[in-house]
Amino acid sequence: LQTVKCAAVSSGGLSQRPEWEQPYSGSFDFSRVDAPDTARLLARHGASLVPVFTTRFRRETHRHAPREGVSILMMIDTGSIEATRADGETRTDTISELELELEQGTPLDLLELACELARDLPLMPSDLSKAERGYRLFLQQELTPLRAEPSAVRAEQNVIDAFRTLALSCLRQWQANAAGAARSHDPDFIHQLRVSQRRLRSLLKAFAPALPPEFVGEWNVRLRDNTARFGDARDLDVLHTELLEPVRPEGLAEADGMARLLHVAADARASARREAEHNLDPAEQGRLMLEFSAALLRLPTGPLAAAADLRTFARLRMARLRKRGRRQFDAAAALEPTRLHALRIGFKQLRYGIEFFAPLFPAKATARYTADLTRAQGDLGFLQDVDIARGRLAAWAGEDAGL
Repeated sequence: LQTVKCAAVSSGGLSQRPEWEQPYSGSFDFSRVDAPDTARLLARHGASLVPVFTTRFRRETHRHAPREGVSILMMIDTGSIEATRADGETRTDTISELELELEQGTPLDLLELACELARDLPLMPSDLSKAERGYRLFLQQELTPLRAEPSAVRAEQNVIDAFRTLALSCLRQWQANAAGAARSHDPDFIHQLRVSQRRLRSLLKAFAPALPPEFVGEWNVRLRDNTARFGDARDLDVLHTELLEPVRPEGLAEADGMARLLHVAADARASARREAEHNLDPAEQGRLMLEFSAALLRLPTGPLAAAADLRTFARLRMARLRKRGRRQFDAAAALEPTRLHALRIGFKQLRYGIEFFAPLFPAKATARYTADLTRAQGDLGFLQDVDIARGRLAAWAGEDAGL
């Protein structure tokens, strides 16, 4: 069988991609591909196509038809992907997937079934197709931490659709970094996972007037609790690598005392990282992602949200964030740590708001404003890191007089 598939944007494992199948007779035939750009690309390179990876797997297929008008194929795939490079090196990756394919019904039917299955099975939604995994093997590309995507909102969108666009972007960042953290000890995966949660919470607050209050309340709490699982690891990474390691003890501290302090900090950092990895239960993260995806699809578009102009909505919300930032700035004049911390959070939410709505405003002015705000936020973040570090150092010194 010859199959041609195109890539598609996927969020929470849910994707819709064009696909063409036909019998294979010993040579490629792209005559049934009715997407002009794809057909031209394949025709131009058809003669030079060569295999770069092989998938070997067993598929077990079941049909789930819970009610009239809904039919879903449940396909269990187990096996491996193999890629052999020109130098003869072969790399493999495991296939252990449950794929849900909609025959009849709506995307929400797929997600509701996925949520039901995830209550009892350790399922993590994945946006990586077998093909992309095969190409990564062949090219020896490792997973890397995923940072926030540029905003893709459009002025013609209604407010709920714009919120959904931005929320799915945050979901992709969450999902990619949760998957990476489960396979790698790189601390930046955990950091970027936390960033995705903070961005989602800021997004909920920015769009709160257009969203059902119970949706905002529930997911603000659930995302806050999820972020709290990983906080110590990031704080101790900063303390060890940015605040202690750069210090030269000559004239400031005894060398052996400084060495012991670094050792204590390194042990605490390693312990926090182990705790974060332990808290990163892929099954629990998967359930949260699937339930959030389903909740997004259930959001109603009321007449107020449908009629609201997105630019006007954005201006009103940004004006509110700016006014709050000014009040926090005035309140922080005495440089008290708690006030500075509040100002840092306010500036962070203001920057996220600008990033969310950036396509709706003049690009150069927005970039300048964001750059200034980012610098200010960096300074405030450093002060917060120092404040947290002082508390930890005092606690360690209290337990060990030699420190």
